[in-house]
Amino acid sequence: MDRRKLILSGMAAAGASATSAALAQDAPSNGSTTPAYDTGVAQTYSADEMIRATSDFLGVTAESAGAAIEKVFREKGQPTGYIAGEEGSGAIAVGLRYGRGLLYMKGRPTLETFWQGPSIGWDWGGNASRVFTLCYNLQYPDAIFRRFPGVEGTAYLIGGLGVNYQKADDIILAPIRAGVGLRLGANIGYLGYSRKRRYLPF
Repeated sequence: MDRRKLILSGMAAAGASATSAALAQDAPSNGSTTPAYDTGVAQTYSADEMIRATSDFLGVTAESAGAAIEKVFREKGQPTGYIAGEEGSGAIAVGLRYGRGLLYMKGRPTLETFWQGPSIGWDWGGNASRVFTLCYNLQYPDAIFRRFPGVEGTAYLIGGLGVNYQKADDIILAPIRAGVGLRLGANIGYLGYSRKRRYLPF
């Protein structure tokens, strides 16, 4: 009986030692209790990174891109992601907008996304645009798939580029547009972002 107890005690002690050794291996070397893994907080982009990317994608000068980026950075700070894409839109009081692009976030796979939405207001004309959208407080790529209401003044230009804001919960999008066509006025509407193209904008 004593021999059985002795064997069981030895096995328990060996298991405890192995567990302690494994925990010691996984613990941070600086003695901190902070986990040594990604907590899910998205990395941000600097103004220089966004000016270069905006200038290259929209085909505008660095000065034009810088004027728009610096204004958005002053108001919103550093973005956690951006969407580079193209869209088409048109309106006679009631408007529609459709687009497609790629969502970029540091340390995350590139994600294709589509957007579409209606608008209503004092708004006439049509345009085709390249769109570079700065994303704020977007921690995970899938969080983009929702509706973003916004108020857009289509005559609002910074360095020849149109800028407006859209917001849903804590996530803010700042589309910067450069394109051709004539679009005058202001409108209220929303854009719904989705994994697949939707032809009905509602």
